[in-house]
Amino acid sequence: MTSLRKESRLRTAGALLRKDWQLYSLLILPVIYLLIFKYGPMIGNVIAFRRFVPGGSIFGETWVGLRYFQMFVQDPTFWKVFGNTLMLGGLALLFTFPVPIIFALLLNEVKSKRFKKFVQTASYLPHFLSIVIVAGMILQLTAVNGSINGLVAFFTGDNIPFMQRAEWFRTIYITSEIWQGMGWGAILYLAALTTIDDSLYEAARIDGANRWKQTIHVTIPGILPTIVTLLILNMGNFLAVGFEKILLLYNPLIYDTSDVISTYLYRVGLQSSNFSYATAIGLFESLIGLILVFTVNAISRRLTQRSLW
Repeated sequence: MTSLRKESRLRTAGALLRKDWQLYSLLILPVIYLLIFKYGPMIGNVIAFRRFVPGGSIFGETWVGLRYFQMFVQDPTFWKVFGNTLMLGGLALLFTFPVPIIFALLLNEVKSKRFKKFVQTASYLPHFLSIVIVAGMILQLTAVNGSINGLVAFFTGDNIPFMQRAEWFRTIYITSEIWQGMGWGAILYLAALTTIDDSLYEAARIDGANRWKQTIHVTIPGILPTIVTLLILNMGNFLAVGFEKILLLYNPLIYDTSDVISTYLYRVGLQSSNFSYATAIGLFESLIGLILVFTVNAISRRLTQRSLW
């Protein structure tokens, strides 16, 4: 019976491939990209277990087992950096994830099409700005003689060196992430809102539901599959907080709150040329991301009956 089922599935797959081969051919380039730039480099993870010497074999010279993993487990600097990463990742998930949902719900209530298009366009634009430009804007705005300090000095008479005080970095980083990603993140939710059947709203109005109750009982359940899917995908990047932006913004004075795993890897791996140690840390980070994705997917499947697989 098992062999018959396999043959039936293969025939079905073959029939679908012959019928829609033009559509499947569009997958060729993305698959090649993933194989070359995503899966191929994973072979290099072997140097997390081997001692890599510049100029030697790309797969390392001698087998050292879990030596590099023991090194970062016993390194207090790594755990401090790991804590910063968890804090920034948690704050980003707490604030930057729900904001696009709220923004999409608010835009959905706007009746004026012109105003709605203007707000959508204006909110999308920051996403297309280069990280270098965004970081430069942040540094200029938060400088001692910047615009923000101009307002602070007007009301208090004192200037605050924002980028020289570690306690301000998380606030600045999360605020910039919300500003840059709010409009772009709302696109998928706005698309999901258009798929909700209008008859559901009519039935809710007949039952006496106001706009708030319609949002709670019709709109949010309608976009819940999209919310769950994006939440699971975001959990995979939970520890991979914005490397480029942090690298451009941070300095030794604010390492206490700004130094994360990715920037630590940059200093250890590229600047100090300790490639095997950096690879071990990167592999550890990837494994945690994988565990988080499977965990959140299982929780979502149990609580909401929705999951990626």
